[in-house]
Amino acid sequence: MNIGIIGAGPIGTTLSQHLFNTGHDVKIADARSIKKLEGKDFKGKAVTFEEVIQNIDVLIISLPFHVVPTIKEKLSQLDDNTIIVDTTNYYPFRDGNIQPIEDGKVESVWIAEQIEKPVIKAFNNLLARTLQTITSADGSKMAMAISGDNQSHKDVIAEMINAIGIDVVDNGDLNNSWRHQPGSPAYCTELNKSQLERALQLADKAAAPIHRDEVMNHFRPDMQHKDIVAMNRKVYDADTL
Repeated sequence: MNIGIIGAGPIGTTLSQHLFNTGHDVKIADARSIKKLEGKDFKGKAVTFEEVIQNIDVLIISLPFHVVPTIKEKLSQLDDNTIIVDTTNYYPFRDGNIQPIEDGKVESVWIAEQIEKPVIKAFNNLLARTLQTITSADGSKMAMAISGDNQSHKDVIAEMINAIGIDVVDNGDLNNSWRHQPGSPAYCTELNKSQLERALQLADKAAAPIHRDEVMNHFRPDMQHKDIVAMNRKVYDADTL
């Protein structure tokens, strides 16, 4: 497939490598300038924003949550058949308080409303380091949740995820994607497929933002990856899965 990626942070660049290595035609853009891609560790072709949305089957958005609405006008040029994947997560300390989200609106539903395009939620509940290694905390095969309203689009993305060595759990429609938002047991806790299925069922929408903020209060920049996962599993009630 022809895949465009907007965003060259840890998630975007890691996905470019996996997708390129599994035979896709990948191009990647920075929302600000092609010059921002210099020195980034990615695979595929570096292009401008205008080029990244042309002649593609799938567009992956991997930007800070609050930035996504700023690209709405440019995304209006996308072909209507293009599958859009939203990888973003809302963090108030970075994105500012977005009142609809604070009031309970599902993050990716808000994103879809802002860009006026349907999206599939995927690649949001694994840390970048986890995506690089693709093994769960207990060494078994990693699993990822996806949500969306178009089943055929979800099937395409699920096949793409399976090809890079990750199991997929279909979490239902986009309005249900809160079950793998930050603070939930499914979020960045490195689970295999059966564990992830249970985690999605155990999610508590009211508790998730509280747990999300608790983790951020304990986070330190010098923490090792395994310590971040262990903290998430403890705070998000994923230890017993």
